[in-house]
Amino acid sequence: MKSENYNVAIQRINKVVDENSFVEIGALVTARNTDFNLNCEKTPSDGVVTGYGLIDGNLVYVYSQDSTVLNGSIGEMHAEKICKLYEMALKMKAPIIGFIDSVGVRLQESVDALEAIGKIMTMQSKCKGIIPQYLGVFGRCAGVMTTVASLSDFVFVDEKAEFFLNSPDAIESNFKEKMNTSCPIYQGENNGIIDMVEDEESIYSDIRNMITFLPLNNESDVYIGEGTDDLNRVCPSLPNLVKYAHNFIEEIADDNRFFEVKSLYAQGVVTGFIHLNGMAIGIIANNMANLDEDGNDAKQFKDKINTDVCEKMSDFIEFCSGFSVPILTITNINGIEADLKNENNFARHISKVVRTFTKAKVPKVNLITDKAFGSSYIYMNSKSLGADIVLAWDNAQVGTLNADLAVKIMYPTENLATLNEKEKEYKKLQNNVVSAARRGYIDKVISPEDTRKYLIAFFEMLYSKECFE
Repeated sequence: MKSENYNVAIQRINKVVDENSFVEIGALVTARNTDFNLNCEKTPSDGVVTGYGLIDGNLVYVYSQDSTVLNGSIGEMHAEKICKLYEMALKMKAPIIGFIDSVGVRLQESVDALEAIGKIMTMQSKCKGIIPQYLGVFGRCAGVMTTVASLSDFVFVDEKAEFFLNSPDAIESNFKEKMNTSCPIYQGENNGIIDMVEDEESIYSDIRNMITFLPLNNESDVYIGEGTDDLNRVCPSLPNLVKYAHNFIEEIADDNRFFEVKSLYAQGVVTGFIHLNGMAIGIIANNMANLDEDGNDAKQFKDKINTDVCEKMSDFIEFCSGFSVPILTITNINGIEADLKNENNFARHISKVVRTFTKAKVPKVNLITDKAFGSSYIYMNSKSLGADIVLAWDNAQVGTLNADLAVKIMYPTENLATLNEKEKEYKKLQNNVVSAARRGYIDKVISPEDTRKYLIAFFEMLYSKECFE
């Protein structure tokens, strides 16, 4: 006999796959453990529905937890079903989708349950960079299940769900009413795992859209479909959007479609996916501000790199590299944030950005829009880290420091008139984008309104780069 919530688990699957396409596997599996009279409990399907279906005609594998069976807790057979689904997805090189609603480890099964969850994590790790892993969180994602979430590629959390390693009341000097650390918004802003916090229906829609928007596996073509937008479309509004990464990206994208990931975390950089003439592109853009619905600045961010930005960038680069998705960086940066957190941790975090950029064999294009100063110029996909093409707007500035600060350091005893004269000279000789181009660090200086057509042209030129062979 199925649980009352079994229909909910099935309904969640049916809302994400094509109509009448889902086929369940392992419906008769139940718990084997008999400790603490577990054999007297009804554990239909051992609390998880598994199977396969289609999304826009593409094969996908799906599992959905049933929270009314021992609170969705994971035991031996529950995990075995999920692992077998992963094995099948890996054989078929098809995406896998999980719907989480679980308190974590099944206490009645003790070490059996711990080992079982470890096997799920092992399968997730084996699939990394081969098939994309999507996760929707409903109800609870608690304890060790947050690690399962972290090992997934994309995580969408219901705005009514709870997401926590330790409950708010278990954290020293805290209680839920003081700070609700299980709130999805809190976790999205702080843990770097959650891609989007939204309502349930939007989760199904976004998963469907992303599966049809990105490669289905690491051997799929990055040309997802024919481009429906004008590849020569000019973008006259781009100079006004240079601070606003979201709006900038939408303006250059095919049909203005942009799928952002890690939207709440480290908002000083924006990451996500667009199409350029039908080609899937991973994009990393420095972000100075977000606009509200009325077009006013809702939030402002420093024009500097910090440790959270580094983590967000390196994780995104790894995904793009694994699935041969070309990378576009939009650079507008003015150094490194100066605080104790960065002083203690920045070198370690930025080294991962350097490693992932240099190891990534995908096409890499960098666009400098306004400024690229100091070592942050290096870190944002410079020629020295392996960028195939570096573009810059004709009014961009590139150099070690802002000219006014540089001359104050170089000429500390000079008067104001001399400093002003030296500042002009420094801008002309050192911060001028043409000067960088003459040294071979910038491949082409372009007008802002021509950005889209040049990006398309260079990515199409790079399409046959070795990683696609």
